[in-house]
Amino acid sequence: MILTMNKIEMEMGGKYLGWLREANGVLGDREELYARFKADGYLLIRGLYDPENVKATRRFLLRKLDENEQLDRAHPVSDGIPAEGKRGMFMGGNSAVTHQPEFLNLVESPEVLGFFVDFFGAPVITYDYKWLRVVQPSGFTGAHYDIVYMGRGTQHVVTCWTPIGDLPLEMGPLAILVGSHRFDLIKQTYGEMDVDRDNVTGSFSNDPIELVDRYGGQWGTSSFKMGDVLIFGMFTMHGSLDNTTNRYRLSADTRFQRADEPVDERWIGDEPIAHYAWMQGETVPMEKMRKRWGV
Repeated sequence: MILTMNKIEMEMGGKYLGWLREANGVLGDREELYARFKADGYLLIRGLYDPENVKATRRFLLRKLDENEQLDRAHPVSDGIPAEGKRGMFMGGNSAVTHQPEFLNLVESPEVLGFFVDFFGAPVITYDYKWLRVVQPSGFTGAHYDIVYMGRGTQHVVTCWTPIGDLPLEMGPLAILVGSHRFDLIKQTYGEMDVDRDNVTGSFSNDPIELVDRYGGQWGTSSFKMGDVLIFGMFTMHGSLDNTTNRYRLSADTRFQRADEPVDERWIGDEPIAHYAWMQGETVPMEKMRKRWGV
Protein backbone atom coordinates (compact mmCIF):
# COMPACT_ATOMS: atom_id res chain seq x y z
CA MET A 1 0.00 0.00 0.00
CA ILE A 2 1.35 3.41 -0.99
CA LEU A 3 0.63 6.37 1.32
CA THR A 4 1.77 9.96 0.98
CA MET A 5 2.90 12.90 3.09
CA ASN A 6 3.04 16.16 1.16
CA LYS A 7 2.44 13.98 -1.93
CA ILE A 8 5.72 12.13 -1.26
CA GLU A 9 5.07 8.41 -1.62
CA MET A 10 6.02 5.83 1.01
CA GLU A 11 5.23 2.14 0.89
CA MET A 12 3.62 0.75 4.02
CA GLY A 13 5.96 -1.90 5.37
CA GLY A 14 8.96 -0.51 3.50
CA LYS A 15 12.04 1.36 4.70
CA TYR A 16 10.28 4.62 5.43
CA LEU A 17 6.87 3.70 6.82
CA GLY A 18 5.61 1.02 9.18
CA TRP A 19 3.01 0.33 11.83
CA LEU A 20 2.94 1.86 15.29
CA ARG A 21 2.81 -0.69 18.09
CA GLU A 22 -0.03 -0.73 20.57
CA ALA A 23 0.51 -0.16 24.29
CA ASN A 24 -2.68 -1.72 25.64
CA GLY A 25 -0.73 -4.76 26.80
CA VAL A 26 1.12 -2.70 29.41
CA LEU A 27 -1.85 -0.70 30.69
CA GLY A 28 -2.25 -1.06 34.44
CA ASP A 29 1.51 -1.35 35.02
CA ARG A 30 2.80 2.20 35.45
CA GLU A 31 6.48 1.27 35.34
CA GLU A 32 6.11 -0.78 32.17
CA LEU A 33 3.92 1.89 30.55
CA TYR A 34 6.41 4.65 31.31
CA ALA A 35 9.30 2.48 30.12
CA ARG A 36 7.46 1.93 26.83
CA PHE A 37 6.89 5.67 26.49
CA LYS A 38 10.57 6.42 27.12
CA ALA A 39 11.68 3.74 24.67
CA ASP A 40 9.28 4.52 21.81
CA GLY A 41 8.52 8.21 22.37
CA TYR A 42 4.78 7.50 22.05
CA LEU A 43 1.91 5.34 23.28
CA LEU A 44 -0.83 4.07 20.98
CA ILE A 45 -3.82 3.16 23.12
CA ARG A 46 -6.95 1.59 21.74
CA GLY A 47 -10.30 2.43 23.28
CA LEU A 48 -9.19 4.92 25.94
CA TYR A 49 -12.36 6.95 25.38
CA ASP A 50 -15.93 5.76 25.37
CA PRO A 51 -16.79 5.69 21.64
CA GLU A 52 -20.22 7.17 22.43
CA ASN A 53 -18.47 10.28 23.79
CA VAL A 54 -16.50 10.55 20.56
CA LYS A 55 -19.66 10.20 18.51
CA ALA A 56 -21.38 12.94 20.52
CA THR A 57 -18.46 15.33 20.07
CA ARG A 58 -18.28 14.55 16.37
CA ARG A 59 -21.99 15.33 15.94
CA PHE A 60 -21.50 18.63 17.78
CA LEU A 61 -18.54 19.65 15.61
CA LEU A 62 -20.20 18.68 12.35
CA ARG A 63 -23.27 20.65 13.35
CA LYS A 64 -21.05 23.69 13.93
CA LEU A 65 -19.43 23.21 10.53
CA ASP A 66 -22.83 22.90 8.91
CA GLU A 67 -24.03 26.11 10.59
CA ASN A 68 -20.93 27.79 9.14
CA GLU A 69 -21.83 26.50 5.66
CA GLN A 70 -18.68 24.39 5.52
CA LEU A 71 -20.48 21.18 4.56
CA ASP A 72 -21.94 19.97 1.27
CA ARG A 73 -25.64 19.66 2.03
CA ALA A 74 -26.12 17.26 -0.86
CA HIS A 75 -24.66 14.65 1.52
CA PRO A 76 -25.51 13.69 5.10
CA VAL A 77 -23.93 15.97 7.69
CA SER A 78 -22.41 12.88 9.31
CA ASP A 79 -20.23 12.32 6.20
CA GLY A 80 -18.36 15.58 6.81
CA ILE A 81 -17.92 16.39 3.11
CA PRO A 82 -16.73 19.96 2.41
CA ALA A 83 -18.95 22.35 0.50
CA GLU A 84 -17.56 23.50 -2.84
CA GLY A 85 -14.74 25.98 -2.38
CA LYS A 86 -14.48 25.39 1.37
CA ARG A 87 -11.23 24.44 3.03
CA GLY A 88 -10.37 23.07 6.42
CA MET A 89 -9.67 25.28 9.39
CA PHE A 90 -7.73 25.45 12.60
CA MET A 91 -10.21 26.01 15.44
CA GLY A 92 -7.75 26.11 18.33
CA GLY A 93 -8.68 28.78 20.82
CA ASN A 94 -12.21 29.07 19.43
CA SER A 95 -13.88 29.05 22.85
CA ALA A 96 -17.35 29.03 21.28
CA VAL A 97 -16.47 25.46 20.33
CA THR A 98 -13.53 24.22 22.41
CA HIS A 99 -14.84 25.47 25.76
CA GLN A 100 -18.27 23.95 25.30
CA PRO A 101 -19.35 20.88 27.30
CA GLU A 102 -19.93 18.90 24.09
CA PHE A 103 -16.20 19.17 23.37
CA LEU A 104 -14.73 19.20 26.88
CA ASN A 105 -16.76 16.15 27.88
CA LEU A 106 -14.48 14.23 25.54
CA VAL A 107 -11.01 15.73 25.82
CA GLU A 108 -11.26 16.28 29.60
CA SER A 109 -13.28 13.15 30.31
CA PRO A 110 -12.66 11.22 33.55
CA GLU A 111 -11.02 8.35 31.69
CA VAL A 112 -8.34 10.52 30.08
CA LEU A 113 -7.71 12.57 33.22
CA GLY A 114 -7.46 9.36 35.22
CA PHE A 115 -5.04 7.90 32.73
CA PHE A 116 -2.66 10.85 33.06
CA VAL A 117 -2.86 10.89 36.87
CA ASP A 118 -1.73 7.26 36.77
CA PHE A 119 0.85 7.96 34.06
CA PHE A 120 2.52 10.83 35.94
CA GLY A 121 1.87 9.38 39.38
CA ALA A 122 0.72 12.82 40.54
CA PRO A 123 -2.12 15.33 40.12
CA VAL A 124 -2.23 16.77 36.58
CA ILE A 125 -3.46 19.82 34.73
CA THR A 126 -4.45 20.22 31.11
CA TYR A 127 -3.91 23.41 29.13
CA ASP A 128 -7.05 25.54 28.86
CA TYR A 129 -6.25 26.18 25.20
CA LYS A 130 -7.34 23.26 23.03
CA TRP A 131 -6.07 22.54 19.54
CA LEU A 132 -8.90 21.49 17.22
CA ARG A 133 -8.21 20.77 13.56
CA VAL A 134 -10.51 20.35 10.60
CA VAL A 135 -8.24 19.01 7.84
CA GLN A 136 -9.53 19.29 4.30
CA PRO A 137 -8.99 16.78 1.48
CA SER A 138 -5.32 16.87 0.41
CA GLY A 139 -4.35 18.51 3.70
CA PHE A 140 -1.45 17.35 5.85
CA THR A 141 0.77 18.55 8.72
CA GLY A 142 4.55 18.91 8.36
CA ALA A 143 7.05 17.20 10.64
CA HIS A 144 7.71 19.06 13.91
CA TYR A 145 8.45 18.89 17.62
CA ASP A 146 5.77 20.32 19.91
CA ILE A 147 8.40 21.83 22.21
CA VAL A 148 8.99 24.75 19.83
CA TYR A 149 5.39 25.89 20.35
CA MET A 150 5.02 25.33 24.10
CA GLY A 151 8.44 25.10 25.71
CA ARG A 152 8.32 27.84 28.37
CA GLY A 153 7.20 25.63 31.21
CA THR A 154 8.19 22.08 31.98
CA GLN A 155 9.51 19.98 29.13
CA HIS A 156 7.52 17.04 30.46
CA VAL A 157 4.29 18.05 28.73
CA VAL A 158 2.53 15.23 26.92
CA THR A 159 0.26 15.55 23.89
CA CYS A 160 -2.87 13.42 23.61
CA TRP A 161 -3.98 13.29 19.97
CA THR A 162 -7.63 12.34 19.60
CA PRO A 163 -9.18 11.42 16.25
CA ILE A 164 -12.81 12.53 16.36
CA GLY A 165 -14.26 9.77 14.26
CA ASP A 166 -12.97 6.60 12.65
CA LEU A 167 -9.81 7.38 10.73
CA PRO A 168 -8.63 4.98 8.04
CA LEU A 169 -5.18 5.42 6.57
CA GLU A 170 -6.63 7.26 3.58
CA MET A 171 -7.83 10.12 5.81
CA GLY A 172 -4.32 11.17 6.76
CA PRO A 173 -3.81 10.06 10.37
CA LEU A 174 -0.92 11.23 12.49
CA ALA A 175 2.48 9.68 11.85
CA ILE A 176 5.36 9.42 14.33
CA LEU A 177 9.03 9.41 13.33
CA VAL A 178 9.93 6.57 15.67
CA GLY A 179 13.27 7.19 17.37
CA SER A 180 13.22 10.95 16.80
CA HIS A 181 13.07 11.70 20.54
CA ARG A 182 16.72 10.56 20.58
CA PHE A 183 17.91 12.82 17.72
CA ASP A 184 20.24 14.84 19.95
CA LEU A 185 21.50 17.23 17.26
CA ILE A 186 17.95 18.24 16.33
CA LYS A 187 16.93 18.50 19.98
CA GLN A 188 19.88 20.79 20.73
CA THR A 189 19.15 23.14 17.81
CA TYR A 190 15.61 23.09 16.49
CA GLY A 191 14.38 21.72 19.81
CA GLU A 192 15.58 24.83 21.66
CA MET A 193 13.70 27.19 19.38
CA ASP A 194 10.65 29.22 20.46
CA VAL A 195 8.41 30.27 17.57
CA ASP A 196 7.25 33.47 19.31
CA ARG A 197 10.74 34.52 20.37
CA ASP A 198 12.53 33.51 17.16
CA ASN A 199 9.69 33.97 14.66
CA VAL A 200 10.74 30.97 12.58
CA THR A 201 8.35 28.77 10.62
CA GLY A 202 7.51 25.89 12.94
CA SER A 203 7.67 22.68 10.89
CA PHE A 204 11.14 21.17 10.68
CA SER A 205 10.54 19.44 7.33
CA ASN A 206 7.85 18.59 4.79
CA ASP A 207 9.95 15.74 3.37
CA PRO A 208 9.54 12.52 5.39
CA ILE A 209 12.08 10.60 3.33
CA GLU A 210 14.80 13.21 3.83
CA LEU A 211 14.47 12.87 7.59
CA VAL A 212 14.79 9.09 7.59
CA ASP A 213 17.72 9.10 5.17
CA ARG A 214 19.56 11.76 7.15
CA TYR A 215 18.77 10.85 10.76
CA GLY A 216 17.40 7.31 10.78
CA GLY A 217 14.27 5.96 12.37
CA GLN A 218 11.10 5.05 10.53
CA TRP A 219 7.73 6.73 10.22
CA GLY A 220 4.95 4.83 11.94
CA THR A 221 1.22 5.23 11.65
CA SER A 222 -2.04 3.35 12.07
CA SER A 223 -5.71 3.46 11.28
CA PHE A 224 -7.83 4.60 14.21
CA LYS A 225 -11.26 3.80 15.59
CA MET A 226 -13.35 6.12 17.73
CA GLY A 227 -11.93 5.96 21.24
CA ASP A 228 -8.28 5.41 20.22
CA VAL A 229 -5.58 7.94 21.12
CA LEU A 230 -1.93 8.59 20.31
CA ILE A 231 0.16 10.04 23.16
CA PHE A 232 3.67 11.45 22.73
CA GLY A 233 6.24 13.79 24.24
CA MET A 234 7.52 17.22 23.31
CA PHE A 235 10.58 15.87 21.46
CA THR A 236 8.82 13.28 19.32
CA MET A 237 8.84 14.32 15.66
CA HIS A 238 5.42 13.90 14.12
CA GLY A 239 3.26 15.07 11.25
CA SER A 240 0.38 13.61 9.29
CA LEU A 241 -0.19 11.70 6.11
CA ASP A 242 -2.21 13.32 3.33
CA ASN A 243 -5.96 13.22 3.59
CA THR A 244 -6.75 11.57 0.26
CA THR A 245 -10.49 11.27 0.85
CA ASN A 246 -13.25 13.76 0.04
CA ARG A 247 -14.07 14.26 3.74
CA TYR A 248 -12.86 16.49 6.53
CA ARG A 249 -10.58 14.87 9.10
CA LEU A 250 -11.44 15.99 12.64
CA SER A 251 -8.90 15.70 15.45
CA ALA A 252 -7.91 17.39 18.69
CA ASP A 253 -4.63 17.86 20.55
CA THR A 254 -4.85 18.14 24.32
CA ARG A 255 -1.82 18.78 26.53
CA PHE A 256 -1.26 17.34 30.01
CA GLN A 257 1.45 17.79 32.64
CA ARG A 258 2.04 17.43 36.35
CA ALA A 259 0.25 20.14 38.32
CA ASP A 260 3.35 20.93 40.41
CA GLU A 261 5.63 21.78 37.45
CA PRO A 262 6.02 25.14 35.62
CA VAL A 263 3.40 25.93 33.00
CA ASP A 264 3.77 27.80 29.70
CA GLU A 265 1.70 30.93 30.36
CA ARG A 266 0.56 31.21 26.74
CA TRP A 267 -1.86 28.31 27.05
CA ILE A 268 -3.65 28.75 30.39
CA GLY A 269 -6.40 30.99 31.75
CA ASP A 270 -9.90 31.93 30.65
CA GLU A 271 -8.54 33.58 27.49
CA PRO A 272 -5.03 32.21 26.79
CA ILE A 273 -2.81 34.62 24.88
CA ALA A 274 -1.57 31.79 22.61
CA HIS A 275 1.03 32.74 19.96
CA TYR A 276 1.49 36.51 20.05
CA ALA A 277 4.46 37.04 17.70
CA TRP A 278 4.84 33.93 15.56
CA MET A 279 3.99 34.54 11.89
CA GLN A 280 3.64 38.27 12.57
CA GLY A 281 5.81 40.40 10.29
CA GLU A 282 8.92 38.90 8.73
CA THR A 283 9.26 35.18 9.42
CA VAL A 284 12.57 33.31 9.10
CA PRO A 285 12.25 30.25 6.82
CA MET A 286 13.10 26.94 8.46
CA GLU A 287 15.46 26.14 5.58
CA LYS A 288 17.61 29.13 6.55
CA MET A 289 17.70 28.12 10.20
CA ARG A 290 18.55 24.51 9.39
CA LYS A 291 21.57 25.69 7.41
CA ARG A 292 22.63 27.88 10.31
CA TRP A 293 22.27 25.00 12.76
CA GLY A 294 23.91 22.50 10.44
CA VAL A 295 20.96 20.12 10.54
